[in-house]
Amino acid sequence: MPCSDPVTAAAVRAAPASLRFGITPGVQTGQLGIGPIPPRTAAPFVRQVAALRALRPSGRPFVLRLHRFFWSGGRPEERRFLALAHRYTRAGFQVELQLRYHPAAAQEGHVAAWVAYVRDVVRRFGADRGVVGLQVTNEVNLTFSPDSSDGGFRGAREALVRGVIAAHDEAHRRGYHQLGIGFNWAYRGAPDADVAYWHDLRARGGNRFIRAVDWLGVDAYPGTFLPTASTQAQLRDGLLTALATARCLATTAGFPRTTPLHIEETGWPTSATRTEAEQADAARVLLDTAHRYAGTYGLRDMRWFNLRDGDSTRPGFQTRYGLLRDDYSRKPAFGVVRDRFSRYSMRAEP
Repeated sequence: MPCSDPVTAAAVRAAPASLRFGITPGVQTGQLGIGPIPPRTAAPFVRQVAALRALRPSGRPFVLRLHRFFWSGGRPEERRFLALAHRYTRAGFQVELQLRYHPAAAQEGHVAAWVAYVRDVVRRFGADRGVVGLQVTNEVNLTFSPDSSDGGFRGAREALVRGVIAAHDEAHRRGYHQLGIGFNWAYRGAPDADVAYWHDLRARGGNRFIRAVDWLGVDAYPGTFLPTASTQAQLRDGLLTALATARCLATTAGFPRTTPLHIEETGWPTSATRTEAEQADAARVLLDTAHRYAGTYGLRDMRWFNLRDGDSTRPGFQTRYGLLRDDYSRKPAFGVVRDRFSRYSMRAEP
């Protein structure tokens, strides 16, 4: 069966399992196909942490995924993210970094310099034992959207492979055993192109690359991007298809089936035509599906995207993924997600 074949719940054995949940707390979102849009209002740390504590399952691990950490930002960006990571871990949260290749013009294609930067990030951040994950690059299979994804930059695939190997080696040498190293894939491109992409990563890195990967990330937004979905059953099957496709592609490229999958990004934004009630229903379906089929696909972690809208006044959806509006008032989905996090969260560290 080709990896791209759609999957339905009727054809899949359910195997419920607990998950380690988390959320992206940042306000600004990557814009698909256009340039960045700054948030309309500030994100006071105190209000942000209060909302995160309300979402966090009591006594369970809860991971904050810090995104838009660009290599092009240099030392100032690194210092800013390091300070932010420390603030979150001191507040009792775990932290995962989305470390973007996203080079400046003078850096593009200089993969050796990128690798040195990755090692430096591991050295600095891994010393904080609350920093538990490092995603090296972002959505390299997407080549047309530099604000949201890294694939359009020269040398991106090599940066992914060599960056993962370097991060794993540096973490191992320094005894940062809590720091899991992975990369993500956006569901999806043309089927043949997806197969070629995964095999190219394997060809570039070989078994050393395979061994360096602690987890494989999937970004999937059924009902928003792909798969298309207009009913709750289609939304459920869309997420299952994304998970099945990722597992199939990874396996054909040589990754063991025991390599855990993470849903690194999923969500359902509101807009002028997408209601908050629909968002709550979508959150219920996506979280219930992830829990019910986690054991089926070896899914271990799930990150919701994201906490708060960047701009709740815009008619489009790309700034309105939040469970909160930009004034920090709660959308109905906030309660749904909090309930599912509490029900389905793992009790111990993976």
